[in-house]
Amino acid sequence: MNVELFIPCFIDQLYVETARNTVKILEKAGCNVIYNPEQTCCGQPAYNAGYWDDAKKVGSKFLNDFSDQNYIVSPSASCTGMVRNAYNDLFFNTAIHNKCRSVQSNIYELTEFLVNVLHKDYFGAELEGVAVYHDSCSGLRECKIKTEPRKLLEKVHGLELVEMKDQEVCCGFGGTFAVKFEGISAAMAEQKVNNAMAVGAEYIISTDVSCLMQLQGYIDAHNLPVKTMHIADVLTSGWIEEPIL
Repeated sequence: MNVELFIPCFIDQLYVETARNTVKILEKAGCNVIYNPEQTCCGQPAYNAGYWDDAKKVGSKFLNDFSDQNYIVSPSASCTGMVRNAYNDLFFNTAIHNKCRSVQSNIYELTEFLVNVLHKDYFGAELEGVAVYHDSCSGLRECKIKTEPRKLLEKVHGLELVEMKDQEVCCGFGGTFAVKFEGISAAMAEQKVNNAMAVGAEYIISTDVSCLMQLQGYIDAHNLPVKTMHIADVLTSGWIEEPIL
């Protein structure tokens, strides 16, 4: 199966290892991963800030960078949700409307692709410790992802997955929200981290690095004994790397 890989801006710039691990997982699942190095952004920052004309330009490039013949997989529910939903506002009844609809039907966040399309939930990962899964707003509300990450995490050897208070409450990032309303954003991050620690979590896991960056910032600022991890990094934990000959 050919799969086109979409690596969002946050991951490309700040979480390169997560991108690499996404490729490893897809290849282990039997996929032929295709990566177009000319790809850039999906247009979400401009769209959320109200600059729809700019978002449309960036989104048009996105639609040109990917085909409408293959599955498109991304380790980001936020960007997947942007393409699936917001592109309706940007490209409805335009010259590229049909191409847009095809791409929208083919794009998947990593965990839903693994579980719902490939029907795979075990990758031989090992990670000792207690973890909570953070339901990102985009993953839960835009992409309707709930059980898929949990199915994958339940198969990780040594990992105990527990639920925390206010499980589905936002972490406080929200893109420009974290900048415009810094005090509220920080308080929401504090609440999420405290809820995780209250159930003994050593790891906070999610499908979105934007959420993880928000929470890790609070954790680092207060030197707390908990760590954030993207689910792609969890699913490749404990793998024995083959030596390079």
